[in-house]
Amino acid sequence: MAFSPQKRKGTISGILFVAIFAAAATFIASLGPIKALGLSALVIGIVLGIFYANTMHNQIPSEWETGITFSAKKILRFAIVFYGFRITFQQIAEVGMDGFFVSLIMLSTTFILGSWIGHKIFGMEKDTSMLNASGASVCGAAAVLATEPVLKAEEYKTAIAVSMVVLFGTISMFLYPVLYTTIFENATGFLHMTAREFGIYVGGTIHEVAQVVAVPFSIPGAPEEMANDAVIVKMTRVIMIAPMLIILGIYLSYSSKKESGASAKVKLVIPWFAVYFIGVAGFNSLHLVPGNIVEIINEIDTFLLTMAMTALGMGTRFSKFKGLGLAPLYASTVMFAWLVIGGFVVTKMVCA
Repeated sequence: MAFSPQKRKGTISGILFVAIFAAAATFIASLGPIKALGLSALVIGIVLGIFYANTMHNQIPSEWETGITFSAKKILRFAIVFYGFRITFQQIAEVGMDGFFVSLIMLSTTFILGSWIGHKIFGMEKDTSMLNASGASVCGAAAVLATEPVLKAEEYKTAIAVSMVVLFGTISMFLYPVLYTTIFENATGFLHMTAREFGIYVGGTIHEVAQVVAVPFSIPGAPEEMANDAVIVKMTRVIMIAPMLIILGIYLSYSSKKESGASAKVKLVIPWFAVYFIGVAGFNSLHLVPGNIVEIINEIDTFLLTMAMTALGMGTRFSKFKGLGLAPLYASTVMFAWLVIGGFVVTKMVCA
């Protein structure tokens, strides 16, 4: 136990050590140039964690490792539950069925495509390909963090998935405004997109929430409707992570039974933190908590997520990457192509 009398001091020291790194990541993310790049504290946190893991990991007492592991596992689950305070069911209702179906189709197809192509075509381990797919299909780094406990994946695999999210999410931030201003806005026929359609397209296909917010603001004269629809559709994708993780847990349980033989007893894996996440989102939809308190909760939650991401980075050694090659990059490129091209087609067909 992390807080047994023998380990308590080391665990607390390790948690405080992670918190210092997370505070540094939060400060760096608040700087103007970093904000302009759309890099969140979560991403900065894992970078700092990886830097520590590959330069100074032998410089701290080994007893602190329990605190680092506690941050990467337990604090992570707690933070995902309270992520529900960012969402209300009313937000989902506002964008209508068009946004809901685009979110549902893109999430499910991207996750299935990414998991299959990563494992079957590019030879990645199944959990690595699923982590990679979760980041692209749902909500970037936060989705990778939420999926990691269900898969029981190693920290370095999480770092790989997050790095792919950062790379292709950043490309999206620059690509989508160009696509809109040079093609979609002035085109005729099928290629034309209204501000509402483009907002749904952005929210349904771009990785991180921050990146979704950045795109409409990068388009001169973009109407407020575009930004609102983009964010609402994105948050619809975010809330879908809970049922996705529950379905994934059931799938993993039955896959384990199949591999172990028909006589094996199935242990159903239900990620309860995902269920609690839905409960918190439902509670937040009642608007019983004052807005300023919700803002404070979200600030604390962001810091806890940054701690979890930093701790995951601290468990990432470059030596573990040997043998992976460029497979994650290839799989992510295919998913990105599907999000950009397939997402456009799906949005046009659903909104027609």
